[in-house]
Amino acid sequence: MDDKLFLMIPGPTPIPERALLAMAKAPVGHRSSEFARIMAEVSDNLRWLHQTRSDVLILASSGTGALEAAIVNACSPGDRVLVGANGKFGERWVEVARAFGLKPEVISAPYGQPLPTDAFQAALAADTDKAIKAVIVTHSETSTGVLNDLGTIAGYIRAHGEAVSIVDAVTSLGAANVPVDEWGLDFVGSGSQKAYMIPPGLAFLAVSERGWQAVERSRSPRYYFDLRGYRKALKKNNTPFTTPVNLVYALQVTLQMLKAEGLEGLFARHTRLRDGTRAAIRALGLGLFAPDDTFASTAITAVIPPPDIPCDKLRATLKKNYDIVIAGGQGEMEGQIVRLGHLGFVSERDVLTAIAALEGALHTLGYDGFTPGSGVAAASAVLFG
Repeated sequence: MDDKLFLMIPGPTPIPERALLAMAKAPVGHRSSEFARIMAEVSDNLRWLHQTRSDVLILASSGTGALEAAIVNACSPGDRVLVGANGKFGERWVEVARAFGLKPEVISAPYGQPLPTDAFQAALAADTDKAIKAVIVTHSETSTGVLNDLGTIAGYIRAHGEAVSIVDAVTSLGAANVPVDEWGLDFVGSGSQKAYMIPPGLAFLAVSERGWQAVERSRSPRYYFDLRGYRKALKKNNTPFTTPVNLVYALQVTLQMLKAEGLEGLFARHTRLRDGTRAAIRALGLGLFAPDDTFASTAITAVIPPPDIPCDKLRATLKKNYDIVIAGGQGEMEGQIVRLGHLGFVSERDVLTAIAALEGALHTLGYDGFTPGSGVAAASAVLFG
């Protein structure tokens, strides 16, 4: 049947019908007073979602653009920076830092394991000359399903006194608690196609007052991503360059939906979906690539299929038989894991549907290491118990 494709990947995520309808409206001028009123509401709600009183900038880019903008505006060529890397996206920020002439010092952990917070503490405490100018951390490592202990690491960054925090919250903002002001975070980047429940194309960057001081000190060349222009335009409820008007229409709607759900409800729902998914995977006798529940991402669950079932064949069977798309592994985990997304416009029904389809696909491919219905039963017990 046409038009039944369902995305259970870490992005793009499903989009509410009312957001799709909002995008279908004729655009107004992006410099008009009508659009400025929409931007004012959107800006207020972005601050609410980020739990901050500071600016939350809107960029026409992917989440990678927001993080590159933060790195370029916070740092200068030759700066020492700490970068946490325990997956594909942490490794990306090492590459970006090097591309702009920074000197990254990598704090790593094996794929599937959380970043060692004590290593950040030790490195920052040893920097008595305050040469470290920034610490770059991926909160939810999408490639492995690990949620790093950002709150603890942020405390060590604040104690350092000089370094600013640059946070990849692309799949955690809106799916996990990221209290920007409470944790003293300086640059927090995210993307529209994740928990914001709209298509790709917008990125968001919360910037603290300490962050703005770093922006003024930076000697890095910048133009489109010069955050000072975004701050100036935001005072007029606008952006310095052409704003994707129809994406902002959709964002206005989805932020209203998120606010109606409330922060506690939003985070609790994502936690339930994660826990239900993980319970089902265990009941099916499959492996969890990030086995420690304490550090499991609320956005994505990485699964180790049976050894005799190739990941690409499992994914293809789910798509062909059930019109459900799940993600494969990235980086060194390509072909070794599959990833089930459960963030954004996803409900308990969606998780149960995906688990039932996974059971069917496993059966089709000859796996008999589970009792039929056990995955759905385990998920149901968590989701509705």
